[in-house]
Amino acid sequence: MITLFISREYDYALRILRALADAEQATVKQVCLREHIPQAYAYKILKKLEKASLVKGFRGTNGGYRLAAPLKSVTLFDVYIAVEGDMYIGECLRDGYICPNNKEGRQCTIHRALCQMQNHFMEAMRHRNMAEILEADR
Repeated sequence: MITLFISREYDYALRILRALADAEQATVKQVCLREHIPQAYAYKILKKLEKASLVKGFRGTNGGYRLAAPLKSVTLFDVYIAVEGDMYIGECLRDGYICPNNKEGRQCTIHRALCQMQNHFMEAMRHRNMAEILEADR
């Protein structure tokens, strides 16, 4: 079995932002053709990106989507939170999880290690913006 750390939905969200990077308005169909994303996924993801104020949707015959914020101000973490909600690399890091391996008020060593790894990864995501990532495409 393959377990993905980065979900397909997150990957598609990054690709949607890349498709809109030219600051032009694009239809969902145009975005999907550029980035090879199924339309069913794209609508769902665009709704989440719009709710997070990362894209702006326009209805009607001239409808479509465009960026709502400059890509310099959109971090990888912003996009992740917009589509996934929360980030936990392990079940024991979820709020309210009661670990049977905690003893006398101390967290187990595995929990501490995972927590440290998660914090490092989240910090790295907060320090990379979409403009930096897409610069390599130019």
